[in-house]
Formats: sequence, C-alpha cells, structure tokens
Amino acid sequence: PFLRLRLPFRPATGAAASGFAWIPGFVPYGHQAAAFARLASVGAAGEDRRPLSTLITTGTGSGKTEAFLYPILDHVLRARRAGVTGMKALILYPMNALANDQAKRLTELLTTREELAGVTAALYTGQEGKPRTKVTAEGLITDRGIIRDSAPDVLLTNYKMLDQLLLRHEDQRLWQQSASSLQYLVLDEFHTYDGAQGTDVAMLLRRLGLALKSHIPEGGLTDDEQARPLGRITPVATSATLGDQGDPEAMLEFARTVFGEDLPPESVVGEERLSLTEW
Repeated sequence: PFLRLRLPFRPATGAAASGFAWIPGFVPYGHQAAAFARLASVGAAGEDRRPLSTLITTGTGSGKTEAFLYPILDHVLRARRAGVTGMKALILYPMNALANDQAKRLTELLTTREELAGVTAALYTGQEGKPRTKVTAEGLITDRGIIRDSAPDVLLTNYKMLDQLLLRHEDQRLWQQSASSLQYLVLDEFHTYDGAQGTDVAMLLRRLGLALKSHIPEGGLTDDEQARPLGRITPVATSATLGDQGDPEAMLEFARTVFGEDLPPESVVGEERLSLTEW
C-alpha cells in the first residue's frame, strides 16, 4: 500500500476565477487560470492573437486536460461563429488507452453542454470499431471518410497515426482544409517523448508544419511564422513528471528542441498549493 497526502491546489481568485460563459459557476485552480490566460486566442482588449506556447507541469489530478481543452473549445466556438472551417486543434497522445479515455471526457462535454453542441471532434487511431459519422453520446467521430472530407474542429490521435495522415495521398484534404485554421498542437504526457522517440516526434512535427505551409498562398505567413517549424500553430505540452525536479530550464530546452521554437521561462505553468495554515 502507498499513501500520499498533499495539500489542495490553490483556487484562482478575482477575475481569473470567472471561467467560461459556457461553464457557469466553474472556478478553476490558479494554475488552470494561468494556462487559460496564456492559451486564450483573444487578448484583453478583445483582439485576436496567437495563443502563447505553454508547458503545463502540474501534478496528477490537477486538471491538466481542462487547462488546455477549455481555451481550445473557447477558440473553436468563436472561430465557428466567424465562419472558420477546418481543424483548430490537434491533440497527440502516446497511447491509444489515453486517447480513448480523453475522448470519453470530450464526448461528455460536447453532448451535455448545449453551447458546445455544434463543435465537431474526432478520434483517429488504429483500433477497429463501428465507424461514427457524428459526435453522439456513444463517442466522437471515427469514420475516416468523414474526417477527410470535413475536417473536425478537434482531432485526437497519436504520433504514429499522424505519420500516416501526413503520408497518404487521400488524407491530404485534411491538411488542405486546416492549413490556415489549425491553431493548437498539444502533446500530452510530454515526458514520454525522450530519446529516439523524441527525435521521431520532433521530425514529425516539422513535416506537419511543412505540409500545412504548402497549402498557404505565398505571402500568407509573416516572417516569424515562416521561420517557426510549426508556423502559426501554438505548441502545448503537459506532464506531471517533468516538473518534479524543480528545474524548468531543462524542461524548456527539451521543449525547444522538440517544437523548434523559443519558449521563455514564463511558458512553464506549475502548481501552487494552499499552505497548511490556509487549509
């Protein structure tokens, strides 16, 4: 038997605790509010902006998924209202079991929140099953023809299947539709991408960036976007392990190598717990 006692996470206060309009009464943890502020695609004055790259390194049970998923869904809602089609977020999981688990959580959100009813999301793995053509209480879209012909707002997959999606001719429609709309790339369980696998994933992300840029007209990217391997896309990573050693610089260097862009120290979002006295 193993028992670990830890103090509760510190909740957000003030304006940061307002959450999102489509989740009334939601009070995030302080680290979730910090992630929301970085990952929002709209600025304080209401202007559109590129979300800030973010590494979420909080512990197990701290709501890391919500920390990136809620800003993504908020962005999707506004993009859909503006008539933007194509994929807005690509979320990579190291194992199908994780992808399936997160797909269930996303399914529940999309099918129980009326404001999210129009959002489309798909699960693309190598597992066989009855193909679904739309989001229902049974799960996300899995029909590959539907995914190719009408890119979902959010796609959950793994890096091996992403490799196939970039290689196959019939899947190129997905990237053509998403070249200008894809805003977020999330690597969950970031610490698993070490060694040779980390090199594979780093090269895979560069291929993804090249594929998307090939569908953007000349002059459609700024100099900064052209210089970044992922172009307009904002990289996001989560890990309950990388932050344990208390050395954010090593983690930042790892992320810079994988994503191919500079991440400042403030990119790291760590946990903050109540003191014993406060508790």
